[in-house]
Amino acid sequence: MAWALKLPLADEVIESGLVQDFDASLSGIGQELGAGAYSMSDVLALPIFKQEESNLPPDNENKILPFQYVLCAATSPAVKLHDETLTYLNQGQSYEIRMLDNRKIGELPEITGKMVKSIIRVVFHDRRLQYTEHQQLEGWRWNRPGDRILDLDVPMSVGVIDPRTNPTQLNTVEFLWDPSKRTSVFIQVHCISTEFTMRKHGGEKGVPFRIQIDTFKENEGGEYTEHLHSASCQVKVFKPKGADRKQKTDREKMEKRAPQEKEKYQPSYETTILTECSPWPEVTYVNNSPTPAFNSSHNSFPVAEGNGSPSHQPEPKVQVADNLLPTATPQEAQQWLLRNRFSPYCRLFTNFSGTDLLKLTREDVIQICGPADGIRLFNTLKCRVVRPRLTIYVCQESQQSGDQHHKHENGDSNSSAFYVYHAIYLEDLTAVELTEKIAQLFSISPRQISQIYKQGPTGIHVLVSDEMIQNFPDDSCFVLVTMKAENNDGYHIILK
Repeated sequence: MAWALKLPLADEVIESGLVQDFDASLSGIGQELGAGAYSMSDVLALPIFKQEESNLPPDNENKILPFQYVLCAATSPAVKLHDETLTYLNQGQSYEIRMLDNRKIGELPEITGKMVKSIIRVVFHDRRLQYTEHQQLEGWRWNRPGDRILDLDVPMSVGVIDPRTNPTQLNTVEFLWDPSKRTSVFIQVHCISTEFTMRKHGGEKGVPFRIQIDTFKENEGGEYTEHLHSASCQVKVFKPKGADRKQKTDREKMEKRAPQEKEKYQPSYETTILTECSPWPEVTYVNNSPTPAFNSSHNSFPVAEGNGSPSHQPEPKVQVADNLLPTATPQEAQQWLLRNRFSPYCRLFTNFSGTDLLKLTREDVIQICGPADGIRLFNTLKCRVVRPRLTIYVCQESQQSGDQHHKHENGDSNSSAFYVYHAIYLEDLTAVELTEKIAQLFSISPRQISQIYKQGPTGIHVLVSDEMIQNFPDDSCFVLVTMKAENNDGYHIILK
């Protein structure tokens, strides 16, 4: 029968196979066939079993990973035996991740007594959403200005050193830790799974996320770039207390199943062990969204010289009307929808150009997007520039006094020199907003401005409050005077 199985093979292969089979048959002559004549290891060594075994990852069962990460949240009981675990989380709730050193004695001696860096990310589980991750996150940023997708709960964390968050990467946090010491990091996920699904009529199924941890060791240059280990787990995020209700619902459904059906599902575990995975690729896109610039220098107030003209001092970027042009291509129309917080409808308008969108009537948009978002989209398509609540104009006193002194020295009282004022547009009418706008005007950090005063009667300095700003006449003009703060490296601003 052995030769019959080899018929499809080439002639020379058939001959070599017959010779081997004949030699093997002779080798058994004269031996007794006892109970211990063969074992299962001999059976498993047959070619058919070796071929199946070659498809499995080598040494996957016996491989000991250098680190282990344990998320302290229960897994769902409604997951089939051979599927990946699924864990439900509540939005904004702090969850512990235990960072465990799993090395054998003598393994990775180069990190003994040294720090390693771990980066935690919340990313999409679905491959389709991974391809559009940048657009999805930018849309979320526009819908939730000032919020982050992932945060570290630093006060609750243990053993975490130098925690950092990047304002341009809302879904990423990083920190250093010592594997030889107890380390637990507490994370908070602020996005929910249904925020990335198409809005229908309620009951939308949320998309799964992945929590991934990548750990790196220090290279010769002192940078943490040499990859050591990566692991991840699948989660879904619900509104507060929603994860508890979903866990209870899954448990009740499993209890109603027949015993033979229950055997097809995994039990619910009290914690979630992150499984080994490939390192997360480096970000390949460039984030062009404007971010506040912070100047680390606290020794001087970086104001411009001269008369403050645009050639000497950079004018801050002013938000201009983002009107959709009829000439916009479908790709440009998609970007416009993202910038204006209409990311859930990008797929609906995939092939719409600027002309197509602008031709839509109010009734068309409401029927497509629903009443609330439909009215907002229609108004945005037909938008006009909205006048700010308060506009004030400012100029530096040092510029004026310097120019005046220069004119008197030259005896030129009829000089044609003029002073350039900068417009500041206020919407919230608060002292905090005014501080931020002045800091943006001079490209400094708002923390460098200690207080803002207004010069009152007889030269007194009156602290600028929200109520005072609300009573500023529109189109007021002020001369800015800077004065060194007494208690810190900041400055006081006086409006004259």
